[in-house]
Amino acid sequence: MNLKFCILFSFFVRNVIARGGYRSTSLSSAADLGFENESYAGSGRHLIEENQSHHPRTDIARGYMTNSELERAVKEFGRRCSHISRIYSIGESVRGFPLWVIEISDKPGQEEPEPAFKFIGNVHGDEPVGRELLLLLANWICDNYKRDPLVDLIVDKVHLHILPSMNPDGFSFRRRGNANKVDLNRDFPDQFFPWNNNEDARQPETKAIMSWLREMRFTASASLHGGALVANYPWDASLDKRKNYYACPDDGTFRFLASIYSKSHYNMSLSKEFEGGITNGAAWYPVYGGMQDWNYIYGGCFELTLEISDNKWPNAKELPTIWEYNKMSMLNLVASLVKTGVHGRVFSSDSGRPLPGLITIKGINYTVKTSGTLADYHRLLVPGERYEVMATVPGYKSKATRIWLEKEEATNVDFILDPEVSSDGTLLRSICDCGRKSRLLSIGYFWGTHFEVYLVLIVVLAFLCFLLTRRIKSNLLKQRLPPKRSVLTV
Repeated sequence: MNLKFCILFSFFVRNVIARGGYRSTSLSSAADLGFENESYAGSGRHLIEENQSHHPRTDIARGYMTNSELERAVKEFGRRCSHISRIYSIGESVRGFPLWVIEISDKPGQEEPEPAFKFIGNVHGDEPVGRELLLLLANWICDNYKRDPLVDLIVDKVHLHILPSMNPDGFSFRRRGNANKVDLNRDFPDQFFPWNNNEDARQPETKAIMSWLREMRFTASASLHGGALVANYPWDASLDKRKNYYACPDDGTFRFLASIYSKSHYNMSLSKEFEGGITNGAAWYPVYGGMQDWNYIYGGCFELTLEISDNKWPNAKELPTIWEYNKMSMLNLVASLVKTGVHGRVFSSDSGRPLPGLITIKGINYTVKTSGTLADYHRLLVPGERYEVMATVPGYKSKATRIWLEKEEATNVDFILDPEVSSDGTLLRSICDCGRKSRLLSIGYFWGTHFEVYLVLIVVLAFLCFLLTRRIKSNLLKQRLPPKRSVLTV
């Protein structure tokens, strides 16, 4: 009996520690959320971390990049691949280390009507495999651009943003939490329990991610973790605090995205623990204050939590193999943003300008916002099904259309909306944020995208003006000539 209990306990702790660990700064224990059965496991994780801090393994990071080496690698990548990338920082860690991001695109830093994807690694300091794999991914894309069709698709049609390390301080300390010993994956606003809704009280790494999503619109995202081998999707928790499947409105789409990663992986889909190599977060074990659910609810971003190695901190010699196992999964997940779903823009019928608005799908209780300047949208959906798509803008008549979403082929639907007319016959204008800057940017975009058409029109008009001018001059000349005299011969 004791042997069975030990085996079950060790199995439970191994699974929970992959994403687990509750915020000690806001909650005294897991029991504060009503998890009486999990408080013991939580204290077990605490003991593990304490033991590791008292007896550090100096050899565990051998072969892994230090934070300084990671910074140099990021900057070197920016120099080597400047034609398809830019390097920027979204903030700093507690100890002041920059949170560097690599953007990869054929037009980095420019706003385009294209979807954006972000990878985030090293959320937990003691799970460093992700930061290594993300640098390998960036360099592989750079080396194979214009050589591999899948890479070309990603670079030309997607804006890919890579944050190799969200928690560089935790990596330095070889521990899960940041420099303040806070689990960053429990530090985001939670939909069920508002214990951490004070943004000023959050960690600087958390606030940097939140500000990032306010400034940039991401279609999808994935964070890389270690300690298991599975693609995890929302919801991560439930209101009743039980370990049961709790589906979000886009459950089918999330299962589809998670399956793309799992099936492209060397052996994730063969898991005996998780059917198909994917799992609903709440069905695995509840996580409150997690980054995944916050992205979907508040950021409009479809995020997965990817557990990419059974060992949280494997020997560095295993990294090339882990990279090969995950390479196609990472590439196919990013490419799925343009290989499926419905994409398009929203325009005004009276002025032709882009209209920032909302996109909804009948039967799915979730809204996707268009971008503010170009009014483009990118709605991920399960392929092989019929959908009714609706565009809504304040001050304009909503429009809906039915589509059939083919497999391995995205659908493009642009909406042209008519202004609403009031009872006195005046047009009701949109109350959206469409300032002068937005209008000028949209005009510039249209001029750039239709340059050839405009050039032909200018040439034709110039030729017509030339003919008209020539004809007018000819008529004037005829009027000024003296009349011919007739000569009478006698």
